[in-house]
Amino acid sequence: MVKGITKDYPDVELNHILADNVAMQLVRNPKQFDVMVTDNLFGDILSDVATMLTGSLGMPISVGLGAPDPITGKRKAFYEPVHGSAPDIAGKGIANPIAMIASVAIALRYFFGMIKLATKIENAISAVLSDGLRIGNIAQVNRKTVGTKEMSAAMLAKLKA
Repeated sequence: MVKGITKDYPDVELNHILADNVAMQLVRNPKQFDVMVTDNLFGDILSDVATMLTGSLGMPISVGLGAPDPITGKRKAFYEPVHGSAPDIAGKGIANPIAMIASVAIALRYFFGMIKLATKIENAISAVLSDGLRIGNIAQVNRKTVGTKEMSAAMLAKLKA
């Protein structure tokens, strides 16, 4: 562990850990991690492990960042659901849209600087979940389970409210 790796961030700790140990540590004690920086291969594997700790592959997002552009300082990036495109359930109306919509919010926030709109989207997601609406992969007893279109429509209604 290296604490205070730069004068600008004296409280930031840096740990180098082998990917197989990170996978074990995620299962053993996930709260020890705030941010992980990995290459694409290990990031993909470890994000899948971390995602299943939340109970659903349909909720978390992933961000792949490139090097900063020398002129603008912005990074080329892609924002996506951890689960990918889920072709096995395409057209069935059961895909969880939350991660895709949250990915858009994160892109708006960090790439486009549209903080207010990103926050509104994130609040809409939270409000729908607080209202008890669930889609199949996060279904719960005593919660209303809906399909993709109804979940998306509910989030849009909250966004417009």
